[in-house]
Amino acid sequence: MQKRQLGNSTLEVSALGLGCMGMSANYGPPGEKREMIALIRAAVEKGVTFFDTAEVYGPFVNEELVGEALAPFKGQVAIATKFGFDLDKETAERRGGLDSRPEHIKAVAEASLQRLKIDTIDLFYQHRVDPAVPIEDVAGAVKDLIAQGKVRHFGLSEPAAATVRRAHAVQPVTAVQSEYSLFFRGPETEMLPTLEELGIGFVPFSPLGAGFLTGKMDENTRFDSSDFRSRVPRLAPEALKANLALVDLLREVTQRKGATPAQIALAWLLAQKPWIVPIPGTTRLHRLEENLGAVAVELTAEDLRVIDAVASKVTVQGARLPEAVLRMTGG
Repeated sequence: MQKRQLGNSTLEVSALGLGCMGMSANYGPPGEKREMIALIRAAVEKGVTFFDTAEVYGPFVNEELVGEALAPFKGQVAIATKFGFDLDKETAERRGGLDSRPEHIKAVAEASLQRLKIDTIDLFYQHRVDPAVPIEDVAGAVKDLIAQGKVRHFGLSEPAAATVRRAHAVQPVTAVQSEYSLFFRGPETEMLPTLEELGIGFVPFSPLGAGFLTGKMDENTRFDSSDFRSRVPRLAPEALKANLALVDLLREVTQRKGATPAQIALAWLLAQKPWIVPIPGTTRLHRLEENLGAVAVELTAEDLRVIDAVASKVTVQGARLPEAVLRMTGG
């Protein structure tokens, strides 16, 4: 497994990480715990050293899963988790809003450390920008946690570029996490140039477009009501039918390279910048192995030109997230 450094920081991780959210929440019924632990440990054996979770996944249970699975590998892997949602710390009730008050951030860090069974959080992201709390106060709170040895690196998830600059001026930001893939290329306009200028790493979530870019969906695909994709406009029946043209056009490249659509989509991301580390998620061992195979796929300049030309022929229909969720991004 290749390694990558997130920006100018000292955080070096595997070129592909593992997003663990879907093992516990948001993609239909959760996976069986013993199987998910085995999957996470298989990822470590295959060279993955970067694992992504959050207190809100479950809530809480995904951190507990990741903590148990990775306990034998303490010091060998990096765990990223997140704060920022308004959760009842006793009942895990989601109260619908955001909470990045400094005292809340510090309480979340303590709870996450316990659930993850670690002494220091490797990368602590603000999950969504809280408009009620100045980002300078958020960065200051994480700076305090870093000084106390409870956090190593500070990150932001789905912020605006201007917010990244303000936070970075108080406490250097190691990584920004946002959606980025051939299915959604929004970060290319402003975010990626900002991160390159500031020396900050980028961690794309949904690098396979929530499964769309695997080529396993068709116009008849429907999602369980417990699966967040059932509420995603770009995956609604009519939009999905139109958007499948993107995958169909990419098949030419996949066949020529002897790779799967998922591997081409991940290899394309890896080829964009050396400080990009995608975190595809899965609950199946064969999909994990397929995804990790993307690291061995070499895309030439001509391959990348062809992929961009193909992608430019399709205008993606539908928003990438439900409207209520989109309102929480870009703050």
